[in-house]
Amino acid sequence: MDESTLWWLLTGAAVAVELLTGTFYLLMLAVGLAAGAAAAHAGLGLAAQLIAASVVGGGAVVACYYFRKKGPGAPSARADRNVNLDVGETVSIDQWNADGTASVKYRGAQWTAIHRPGTVPRTGPHRVAELVGSRLLVDPL
Repeated sequence: MDESTLWWLLTGAAVAVELLTGTFYLLMLAVGLAAGAAAAHAGLGLAAQLIAASVVGGGAVVACYYFRKKGPGAPSARADRNVNLDVGETVSIDQWNADGTASVKYRGAQWTAIHRPGTVPRTGPHRVAELVGSRLLVDPL
């Protein structure tokens, strides 16, 4: 069996395991194994194939790690619309209490609304930004 065939079989196995586990970094290692196969197709020796696979695969893993770390993080579950369907909905606030809370009727029940720290509470329509316990954190529209 040709060396490149072994590299391609390893690449396919890595992709299959990645699909089963959802580990994105394993996909980056599969790219490195494909680089080893390309080096075998080019007629390079086993040492050069191993170096190509490790440099490309390792470099892809490191690059993926730094891009994920540098990018914006996922929103907290309290503010994620996919978790809390109340996020993004509109409520009307008629009066704020002295303690910085307001009582609003939302979805047929009374809720306690709070404003963001540092903002001046005002009446009118507000958008639900996140759920803090059983309270609605709202931003004015």
